[in-house]
This record gives sequence, C-alpha cells and structure tokens, in this order.
Amino acid sequence: MGNSVYDLIIIGGGPAGLTAGLYARRARLNTLLIERLIPGGQILTTDWVDNYPGFPDGVSGFDLVEKMRRQAERFELPIVNDEITSLSIQGNDKLITGAQETYTAKTVIIASGAIYKKLGIPGENLLGGKGVSYCATCDGPFYRDQAIAVVGGGDTAVQEAIFLTRFAKKIYLIHRRDQLRACRILQEKALANPIIQPVWNAVVESILGTEGVEGLRLKMVDGSPDRELPVTGIFIFVGIQPNTDWLNKTLALDTQGFIRTNDRLATSIRGIFAAGDVRHKQLRQISTAVGDGATAVFSAERYLETL
Repeated sequence: MGNSVYDLIIIGGGPAGLTAGLYARRARLNTLLIERLIPGGQILTTDWVDNYPGFPDGVSGFDLVEKMRRQAERFELPIVNDEITSLSIQGNDKLITGAQETYTAKTVIIASGAIYKKLGIPGENLLGGKGVSYCATCDGPFYRDQAIAVVGGGDTAVQEAIFLTRFAKKIYLIHRRDQLRACRILQEKALANPIIQPVWNAVVESILGTEGVEGLRLKMVDGSPDRELPVTGIFIFVGIQPNTDWLNKTLALDTQGFIRTNDRLATSIRGIFAAGDVRHKQLRQISTAVGDGATAVFSAERYLETL
C-alpha cells in the first residue's frame, strides 16, 4: 500500500468523506479513505436525526452512518484506520503521513470535520444526546413547550437562542459576563423576546439528571448565592473547533482554523479540496456535508484530467 500512488485520498470518514468515497468509486477512481476512529464522525454523537431527507420518521445517527458506510463499501471503497499527522507536496503528488504509514495521492479531499467545544463539566458526556445538545437546528423541535438553557454569549449562542424560541416556552440564556458578546442587532432581538431570560454572571457547574437532563447547577461569579435551574435541555454554544491542527498551516485557513475554499471546494493548493464541517462555511449539517462530498469529487476529477 505504501508504494502505490492513489488517484484520490479522502481524509475523514464522516458524511462528507463517505459521500466523496461513494462518488469517487463510482467514477472508477483509485481511492482510499483514511479515518482516525470509526466512520461516522459527529453523527455518531447524535442520538436522533430528524432533518435528513428520505427518513420521514427520522433515523438514529448510528443507523444513518451505517447505511452510508455499507453503500460506499458496495462500490469497494477501501477504508483504513490511521491518524494523519501531516500533509506535504512533492511535485504533483501529495504525501500524507499517518501514524501507521505514508500514503501518496494525485489529489486529496480533506473531510476531517470539526468538534463542538465542550464545557467539560459533570453530566455533559453522560447526557449527550439525552438533553445535552450542540445543535439547535438538529434538536430544537424535541423541546416543544419546555424550559431549556442556552450557554454562551457570542453570535452563534444568541442566534440559536432566538431560533429556539419557536419551540421552547422558556429559554435561560446563561453567560459568564454581565453583557453579551454577540452583535448589537442580535442582542436587541434576543433581549426583547419575552421567552428569553438572560442569566448574567453565571457558569454552569454541573448538569443534573441520569436518564435525561433535569436541571443545571449554576455558580454565580458575582458572589451571589449559587442556584439551580429546572430545565429539560441544555444547548451549548461555546465554539466549534475544526480538526486542522495536523495541517501545520500548509493550507490557507480562516481565523478560527477552518479551511478556506472557493465554490469548487478547492483549497489554496492545487489538487487539494475540502468538504464538510472542516471548511469555512455557513451551515454545518449532514445534508450540506453530503453535498460538499459530491462537489469535491467532481472538482477532483476535473483536476485529474488536467494532469
């Protein structure tokens, strides 16, 4: 495996990577998909997916990814487990160094994804997908007429809190400072909404509950007594981190570390494309990742034709 030059290597086995693999194999490209853990990416942390087309009753994250993987494997997509540590260019070839071995390809699609930053508090991992969420679009509709909390004070947190007012009857917007960081227009919109109640100078210390979220324990940073909030869900928006550390600045990234691409999903280096959550984009959803995977392969094929 070490000596062969692939037409295409895909780094990452989430929806973007698996879709790219499926399209590449159907196009008869000599392809390899490299995944660090098991195929699936962030979907595996999603208990239930309600907004992916073609599943009128919804589908579990695990089942959806399992179907994607089986479909890619039906077209004989080889998947290897390895952690990629660096990427370099040698003439027209791209050298990909993993913990296990080094791979060579004419073109590369980076679909290494991103992770939501966590609070790192008791109850967060235990109740992930059972009331702890990092995605309002995905999980908001499960909280109709319930009291929930949103943690964060930036644009994303405030925007998602406003979105969640369509479903929840009460939203506690918890922020560690006494004013929000979000842009002024979002702040005004949120603070004028009677459903949203800001909780200033507060840090969530732990998430209460065993089968599902039952409440939050808050530490008040202004010295007032700590308190408990009865909620059935908590949405955490304290940032999202792309898995791009291993690139060591070989590609142009935005200020947060996401890969910059053009509309053909080409990066700053010819023959390297990016798809899914790892790239600078507006919406991070399974459906947009799948679209990215297909587009990136189409662009990679056009590039291969020029070699």
